[in-house]
Amino acid sequence: MRNRALLALVVVAAAIFVFGVAGLIVSGRQSPDADFVAAPRGTPAPGGPQTLQLRPGSSPEPSPVSSPEGSPDETAAAYFQAWVKSDYDAMRELVDEPPDDFADEHREFEDAALSKSLRITVGNLVRTGDETAEIPFTQERDEQDAGTWRFDSSLHLAVRDLTWKVVWTPSVLHPEIQPGGSLVRTEPEVGPLRPVTRTGRELPQNSGADAYLDNLMNQGVAPATGVAVGWALEVDNPGMPAKTVLSYKPEKRPVGVRTTIDYAVQAAAARALDGVQRAAIVAVRASTGEILAVADRLGGRAAFERKYAPGSTFKTVTAAALLSGGLSPDSTVECPAVYQIPFNRSIHNYQNEDHGTITLRQAFALSCNTSFVRLTIERLNGDTLVDQARAFGFGVSEESAGASTCGSMRRPENQDALAEDSFGQGTVEATPLCMALVAAAVESGEWRPARPLADEASQGELPQSVPLPSNVAEGLRSLMSAVTVDGTAAGSELPQGVAGKTGTAEDGKGGQDHAWFIGYQGDLAFAVFVEHGGTGRGAAVPIAARFLKAL
Repeated sequence: MRNRALLALVVVAAAIFVFGVAGLIVSGRQSPDADFVAAPRGTPAPGGPQTLQLRPGSSPEPSPVSSPEGSPDETAAAYFQAWVKSDYDAMRELVDEPPDDFADEHREFEDAALSKSLRITVGNLVRTGDETAEIPFTQERDEQDAGTWRFDSSLHLAVRDLTWKVVWTPSVLHPEIQPGGSLVRTEPEVGPLRPVTRTGRELPQNSGADAYLDNLMNQGVAPATGVAVGWALEVDNPGMPAKTVLSYKPEKRPVGVRTTIDYAVQAAAARALDGVQRAAIVAVRASTGEILAVADRLGGRAAFERKYAPGSTFKTVTAAALLSGGLSPDSTVECPAVYQIPFNRSIHNYQNEDHGTITLRQAFALSCNTSFVRLTIERLNGDTLVDQARAFGFGVSEESAGASTCGSMRRPENQDALAEDSFGQGTVEATPLCMALVAAAVESGEWRPARPLADEASQGELPQSVPLPSNVAEGLRSLMSAVTVDGTAAGSELPQGVAGKTGTAEDGKGGQDHAWFIGYQGDLAFAVFVEHGGTGRGAAVPIAARFLKAL
């Protein structure tokens, strides 16, 4: 009797110890060095991303004969405690005949789930036999974007070699996973990223920018902030179709690659070219060099890459050199119908117009070839003009905008060549983008390279900007304003406040002349080019008027 009483006391003491441990709450991160805190049931768990709660079971007292080591409660407590620490080696020691890839299966599950936190709540232990037991538990995982993912599982235990062990199957990870199965994260096919405007809006239809946008996407440019496309967690079991157990779909459609293009400016440029076969409009923000629109009906990416003689629009560059050399817009100059270069060729005005003695401002407004040739021959030289052209981007790499160079000009070999270069013929060539940047430099007072078309792309090594002397910038603004007030663009349908320069350029291959008009309105600078269009006044200015009036 004394032995029985003593044995009963030992059993009662053991039961008290077991049920005391079963009220364990553990908190901490899923890492071996996480902090764990134990507290009685009903005590709020300390803050942390993972929580384990064990509830006392109602299992009968174990038999005093051949009693196994430990108890199902103790084994379960140790197992769950190791789980929230991601201590898979400790978990493996508690499992009966664990598979070789036990740790890998857990890691792959976590890699697919990408849970920000994990909470495990354990229910009441149920004895299913003298040497078997089952403990239900609930996992609560915080998933990115999708909120709390909650599901129930069961942990089965049995006595093996007089020790309580976990009888493990993949269903412990998730009840839908069968042997050989796994949790897989998938993302929907959303197709290739598409370019959008600077505000995320789709580009206008038939915008004339397709070749530029296709080239941009072929370069593999991606959004700096990533693309929200949604995801799903699927259970993939052998021989069975995948089953989705959790998914997330963003409310908004994926945002494509943002460009610098402004929707309204692009739409206005595209519609201004409706009905025009061989023409282009490039618009830039003068203060930054951002490309706001590129509508190209020339084919390919000619507006950025193909160079043409700029004609009299290049007089903007020549005028800058003359202003730097001491002239002012009010300086008196001669504009005869014909000017004979000493010991060289004769230069004619358009339709042999003779304007007599006028100011430099008037000579620019009326596009007097003879005035600019004479002033260049008398006051400038080849090096001076080449240096001034370089200050406006000629010969400067524009790889960021997709062009080899903005424009080009060789050093004139003689006075005849210098004369031709002074009014945009001879060796001078420029892209429409280049001439838009020339107009932007006049408006802002500083030449800036074009920024990359992808707004979120790395800017990389852009060419250095070049400030214009204040007297030069102010003088050029005065000259370009005169063009639209009482010069070659006066009396057109251009809106008020527009300044610019017309250009008519001979085609070196003998075709009809090319038509140009460059200018600015506020912070918007632009170039209009019409291949074989004739005069700038007749072909380019009306297109510019339609473009600007649509803004």
